[in-house]
Amino acid sequence: MGFTETFTISFLLLIIIALFVSSIGFYKYVYFISLGYGFSIAAFGIAMPFIYWDNLSIGTIIACVLFIIYGIRLGGYLLIREIKSASYRNTMKKEIKDGSTMKMVAKFSIWISCALLYVLQVSPVFFRLHNGGKTDVVSIVGVVIMALGILLESMADLQKSKAKAKNPSRFCDSGLYKIVRCPNYLGEVLFWTGVFVSGVNVLDGIWQWICAIFGYVCIVYIMFGGARRLEIRQNKNYGNDPEYQAYVKKTPILLPLIPLYSVEKYKWLVG
Repeated sequence: MGFTETFTISFLLLIIIALFVSSIGFYKYVYFISLGYGFSIAAFGIAMPFIYWDNLSIGTIIACVLFIIYGIRLGGYLLIREIKSASYRNTMKKEIKDGSTMKMVAKFSIWISCALLYVLQVSPVFFRLHNGGKTDVVSIVGVVIMALGILLESMADLQKSKAKAKNPSRFCDSGLYKIVRCPNYLGEVLFWTGVFVSGVNVLDGIWQWICAIFGYVCIVYIMFGGARRLEIRQNKNYGNDPEYQAYVKKTPILLPLIPLYSVEKYKWLVG
């Protein structure tokens, strides 16, 4: 990959956008990886078509629109839950440090690392735009997978909200939750798999491959870490429930048809 002036400016511009949006984390630490994450992805979807206006194709336009939908849906969902759900806020206080004792140097490191990671996650689409890649079968397959990921995640969140409204004290095992215990995280993995797939045939040079692979591997790792955190929480809440025990023994935690039923013991997973 040639580090041309155009590439350098464009890449830095995306990092600056992510830094600006995710700076909300200085107000509340968890926002670096929640609201800052979702709205950064949406901001990329808005910015990239303007940066590479002359290189736009049907495939990249759809991908950018899906970034906007994904980011606004995720950021909006998290924001509404943060505002309306006192139980969620209390849970997050117990599970995630508020950052009040964290040194500013550490906060700046996390802020910059998160911004860079968010750019790397969308890099396959960015590279398709930068390299002048046109719409082809690979890009269409990629955006279809992205759309399916958004649909799956949205349905999972809606189904869980309805189940909790009906019975707040019970775990959710209906709808998509019959297939895997974390279908919302599966939707995330599917979405970013689509992003990665959409750019694989236009990646040019070792550095583009490293950026694309690193961003994809990191978000998959984070989703498995999130599944582990949720499993630990649910084991504490429902561990003595025979129905829950039967549910977790027959329902994979994240990947359908893959007999992986628990990740709690994998302490190296952090999400």
